[in-house]
Amino acid sequence: MLAMSPALHAEDFSLDALIEAAKKEGPIGVYDSTGKIVEQAENFSKKYGLQATGTKVKATASVEMAIREGQAKNIQGDVLILTDPPSSIVQLIPQGFAESWLPPDLADKIPVEYQNPLIITNSGNVWAYNTEVYDKCPVSNMWELTEPKWKGKVAMQDPLGKTSYDDWFNQMATHADDKVAAAYQDHFGKALETDEASATAAWVKALAANSPLLTDADEAAAQAAGAPGQKEPFMALISSAKFRDNEASGYKLGLCTGLKPWAGWLYPGVGLIATGTKSPNTAKLFLHYMMTEEGIAPQSADGKMSTNQDVKLPADEPSGIGAALDQMFTYNAATAADDWDARQDWQDFWRVNYKK
Repeated sequence: MLAMSPALHAEDFSLDALIEAAKKEGPIGVYDSTGKIVEQAENFSKKYGLQATGTKVKATASVEMAIREGQAKNIQGDVLILTDPPSSIVQLIPQGFAESWLPPDLADKIPVEYQNPLIITNSGNVWAYNTEVYDKCPVSNMWELTEPKWKGKVAMQDPLGKTSYDDWFNQMATHADDKVAAAYQDHFGKALETDEASATAAWVKALAANSPLLTDADEAAAQAAGAPGQKEPFMALISSAKFRDNEASGYKLGLCTGLKPWAGWLYPGVGLIATGTKSPNTAKLFLHYMMTEEGIAPQSADGKMSTNQDVKLPADEPSGIGAALDQMFTYNAATAADDWDARQDWQDFWRVNYKK
């Protein structure tokens, strides 16, 4: 278990005491799937006079590294921020490779569903279109993307390599399949009839059969939808962070608000501390820092939303997701284990039905 001095228990937590305890420890490493973690670790180090090194590592690789480091008792990633709740909940925590820690002084600001394990941010994956070609989103219903008009004109990451997409499919089928079925009836004017196990499965099958352009990263999908000078741009499913390319690369990305039943979906980033870290208090302090407006600011600029309800997105966040949160499908971590169990089934389902 993580070492904690007597002054740091929940009932008498002291941030000053945590800082002093951290100053007696060595450096920490932090793994996250965004490059912004490098800047955040540097900012943390300057603020507290401690040494933290941030490394961008894909979530799946972080899980593998955490397991190997734990088995070898050679912890390099003391703090793990994982956009992979199922792996965190099914593998790392139960098997003793990592632990969750909730900053006691921030508990009343973090909704209970984000406390165990600690969820630091919710990231938006949204439907995007080209504002240079279209005055508004050219699609108003997710089922439109399965029609001939959009055959081969939807860009997204490959679900065979992006497990969060498989989790999204399973979450929709588990928690909101009625809304997927209702969207079908709203668009086609008749009830969905399908031999598939769910309305979600019917939609996934139809989307896969409509030959979407599959990419290995959001950048290619964002370019397909947002690059200027196109006559028939793609629709794209991308991270809200890619909207920064509107300024950086002259893209014309627009958020598809009003799309039924959702304009996108939110996926959580779980914050864990590696079991066996030699700097547990520094690791705790880093998680505490990430739950503050100052700490999360570099990621907030990309549309990642802190679960600390006192921390808001900046007014100039480029995607505009903050004004469309009521149009986002939200992840329910209570069934993350079911998502884990269903991943291979959804990947096989996609593989069988995808047509190039």
